[in-house]
Amino acid sequence: MSNLNNKVAIITGGNSGIGYASAKELKANGATVIISGRNAERIKNAAEELGVKGIVADVTDLKQLDNLVETVKNEYGKVDVLFVNAGVFQPAPIGHNTEESFDYQMNINFKGAFFTLEKFSSILNDGASVINLSSVLANKGVANTAIYSASKAAMNSYTKIAATELAPRKIRVNSINPGPVNTPIYGKAALLEEAINEMAGTFQERVPLKRFAEANEVAKLVNFLASDDASFITGSEYNIGGGINVSI
Repeated sequence: MSNLNNKVAIITGGNSGIGYASAKELKANGATVIISGRNAERIKNAAEELGVKGIVADVTDLKQLDNLVETVKNEYGKVDVLFVNAGVFQPAPIGHNTEESFDYQMNINFKGAFFTLEKFSSILNDGASVINLSSVLANKGVANTAIYSASKAAMNSYTKIAATELAPRKIRVNSINPGPVNTPIYGKAALLEEAINEMAGTFQERVPLKRFAEANEVAKLVNFLASDDASFITGSEYNIGGGINVSI
């Protein structure tokens, strides 16, 4: 039975990976879904494939975020589910990180995520669910991920504050910490295929279940947190990493 009937859900970075899979899952469970992203062609194609509304918006541009919020407000009224999903990954060892890479990752993974909730807070229904996509790397000392891990740790800290401040409106705010997932984010990491394969092998070896997750597995957790089944859960971090969070 559908458990998101009559709920409006917005997903940033919804044109691929976890965002795309979550849009599909939420729609299948009755939600009216809107996806956003920076690339107009990718958003258009994904929206057509999913049968959902697609809106072009770059989360690092606050004017575009304002326009996104205004468009959603005018067309759908208030929002019941906000999945703050847009993110990027650019690994590099200490001593080789650049200011450009720092700004790029922090602007999307933290600043963009931060202001997505800031901007949407005014049109969230009382009792809404906010889900922030973080990473198990926020709490792990994995080499070559200093900037990315810091951006996700900041997001988890913000999640707890937001959960506290929005509790009077019965708005729940939680984080999902995936481990390695089969998504295009590795292909966007500006790495050679050999380096990507080496990193993938390293991650997989550290996962007790010895495999990557599929995006639809994370999407099922998104659906749970979005639904009334999670009505007493807020300020929490959910690890979904095949046990990598407890491995050495």
